[in-house]
Amino acid sequence: MVDQDPGAADPLSLRGVVPPTVTAFHEDESVDYDRTADHARFVVDRGVHGVFPLGTNGEFPLLSGDERDRVVTAVVEEVGDEVPVIAGVGAPSTYRTVAHAEHAESVGADGLVVVTPYYYPLDREGTLEHYRRVADAVSLPVYVYHIPSKTGNELPLETLAELAERDVVVGVKDSSKDVPWLAQAIDRNPELTFLAGSDSLIFTGLEIGCSGAVSAVANAFPELVVECYEAFTDGDEDRAQELQSTIFDVRDAFKTGGAYMSGVKTALRMREFDVGPLRSPLRLKDDDSAAELRERLADLDGVLDGRDGSH
Repeated sequence: MVDQDPGAADPLSLRGVVPPTVTAFHEDESVDYDRTADHARFVVDRGVHGVFPLGTNGEFPLLSGDERDRVVTAVVEEVGDEVPVIAGVGAPSTYRTVAHAEHAESVGADGLVVVTPYYYPLDREGTLEHYRRVADAVSLPVYVYHIPSKTGNELPLETLAELAERDVVVGVKDSSKDVPWLAQAIDRNPELTFLAGSDSLIFTGLEIGCSGAVSAVANAFPELVVECYEAFTDGDEDRAQELQSTIFDVRDAFKTGGAYMSGVKTALRMREFDVGPLRSPLRLKDDDSAAELRERLADLDGVLDGRDGSH
């Protein structure tokens, strides 16, 4: 088994299951800050090890700057005394990213997740300068959010190594699904914390040296993902692999008839935890797709009831 101690550069020693918590909306699509905080409470009470507001599941590109700041405040106030809150602060511009970072620090966030800037192509110097300016503006640890399929900007291994050498970043949330890239990044930068960013690679990520996972499935079924992580860290890799297979099945079910995030919010409704709609143009599943989702989840013993996916 790979040593699971996180990198020495990370003052939070971040590990375990860290859901990218959802942003709740009222029916008119205005942000429901109380319910957003309630969702952070929902996952923390079910055993997760940290929360990550304003990731992809938090619909951050669809929120205004003020809405984003208020989401971070609400989540920190609800669970910040219990688990690390690593706030998503990334934006296409360095200027806006720094502003969100400063706000997150001011309200008590524990760390910052900074997605590689998106829309415009970014070169090496631009990447280094972007992260350096964020790190210089605050005293919180900075984690790179690597998701090139959404940003259009892949982070070269050499650039990540420079960021690490300059003490600009302390870790990476990798959603590239590029296992060779992740394995090489871990091998070359042992001082950094790495979090697997895809539900399809939780077990694989732990095997190659990640200290935890950012799991969308854990937004709806935190018990299942926490058990998978704990089985792995307890040395029961057969059980961890079995639970990873169940996570695969949940992940595939979420994709029924629409976007992955619609599966997360629809599944939460099935657990009698309604966080409202997605913000347009995203949408919840229609009745037929929701019925199919329920049927597929019901076939997975214990998952819908939150009984940790046991058989």
